[in-house]
Amino acid sequence: MSTRPAAESPAAMEPTSPPLLQVRDLTVHFPVRRGVFGRVRGQVRAVDGVRLHVAAGETLGLVGESGCGKTTLGRAILRLVEPTGGTITFDGADVRALRGAPLRALRRRMQIVFQDPWSSLDPRMSVGAIVGEGLVVHGLARGKELEERVARLLATVGLPPDAAARRPDEFSGGQRQRIGIARALAVAPDFIVCDEAVAALDVSVQAQVLNLLVELRERHGIAYLFISHDLAIVRHVSRRVAVMYLGEIVETGSAEQVLRGARHPYTQALLRAVPAARPGEARARIVLAGEPPSPIAPPSGCRFHPRCPFAQPECRAAKPAEREVEPGHFVSCIL
Repeated sequence: MSTRPAAESPAAMEPTSPPLLQVRDLTVHFPVRRGVFGRVRGQVRAVDGVRLHVAAGETLGLVGESGCGKTTLGRAILRLVEPTGGTITFDGADVRALRGAPLRALRRRMQIVFQDPWSSLDPRMSVGAIVGEGLVVHGLARGKELEERVARLLATVGLPPDAAARRPDEFSGGQRQRIGIARALAVAPDFIVCDEAVAALDVSVQAQVLNLLVELRERHGIAYLFISHDLAIVRHVSRRVAVMYLGEIVETGSAEQVLRGARHPYTQALLRAVPAARPGEARARIVLAGEPPSPIAPPSGCRFHPRCPFAQPECRAAKPAEREVEPGHFVSCIL
């Protein structure tokens, strides 16, 4: 397998179907409790009014600084974290309204690959039991059929058949992440949240796992929400990109529009912070003042204005509306 991450083909860049996933005004607020009686003294606004969509077979890259709410957003979409408000629609179903058997059925179609391949796999279970657990829970396979399907899944992610009898601690980080991918694939999902799925891996192993994810998308039509802070990786695997800051989406568009023609000052600062690939390509960095504000007490108006080098008085007064600056390219900035 090539160690160079694969880019999407031109055909994959064209939308071929309506959104599989649609998120509207999604909020996730966590109460801050203090005192002897644990009274609520405030709210951590981890996700605050997010709107996004993902088409079938599409990869949407979600980028932003650590702590901006990316992981919480991904988990809220799957209802691993309960949203506070907003709507999540998956293939026409209202995800937030589902309970019991309908919710369990939907979970077959929506999976996650966690960031840490060391803590996301139960060390007491064999790899075969980990990968096959979803098949057992959903009543999809048992006995000999279960063993055969687990073996096929392991082969799909490039692991030998004898891996099923071994435990996670016998594998490297890259191999463990492949086990996590096999577990997510077991129930044939339509959508997978990849939460910093390659962040804990060596660069050469990152490329192998990224190529595997792209190959699986092309082969099975899987849609991804690819969460990452690495813009170079996002550029290679994503058709569209959304940029998140302090719980809000500030810019969305095609990978070309956002990563080559960024309009929001925060996106521009992120791109300028990426080291140049070749000598002589260095660009002037945009220095951001201070640290990101607390999500417990976010700034008024545009949340980025305390750090923005181009802030105007009106940025402090009102939240900027999302504008379409070119077809499919949306930015929340008065400039």
